[in-house]
Amino acid sequence: MSNTGHRNGAAATPSEAAPPQPASLSEPLIALFKGVVYRDEQPQVWQSLLRLETRVREYVAVLGLQLHVDEGEGFAFLRQLPFTAEGKELPRLIPQRQLPYTVSLLLALLRKRLAEHDASGGDPRLILTKEQIVEAVRVFLPATTDEVRLHRRVETALNRAVELGFVRRLKGQADAYEVRRILASFVDAQWLSELEERLAAYREYGEQAFHGADQPLQDGD
Repeated sequence: MSNTGHRNGAAATPSEAAPPQPASLSEPLIALFKGVVYRDEQPQVWQSLLRLETRVREYVAVLGLQLHVDEGEGFAFLRQLPFTAEGKELPRLIPQRQLPYTVSLLLALLRKRLAEHDASGGDPRLILTKEQIVEAVRVFLPATTDEVRLHRRVETALNRAVELGFVRRLKGQADAYEVRRILASFVDAQWLSELEERLAAYREYGEQAFHGADQPLQDGD
């Protein structure tokens, strides 16, 4: 009795099998829309993104977005384009978020430390303890004898920085954090050159007598 699955009863050989389909755009696109894609955290997604980079760029461009890939540092993310190629203003797909004072201050200080660390030419990774971060931030906050409240405030800002992808907690090392290099992509050279003025503004702001929850900075502060 002949095999009804194949002509003349012959089984298909591997060479006769259907050619593999191109990898789906879904995986890298979904990951990018959720946030930053890191090579070390999502190696399979990262490889898919590199293979499909041109197609991903074309897809997100339709939505007014730009793909930023840093292969050297191993991260990728989407930027919102303000205008089309014809100069027409685009509605924002990725909302701008107003950061609380302490979070904004923390990111500014970490960016400054990252620049100083790079200039020293040492370990490419910048790792800081929570206590080091608290001491850096302390100068720009109102003087207080309530150490518990100070640490809680800094910890809240650190948690937000972790959520944003700028800082990573180190496994197996209590209260140790790595400042991720993606921070340099969001805080450019011009902003960094004006950092001392910004920190002076932060110090003045921090000296104001305010209590309770963090107060957000206004646009441009």
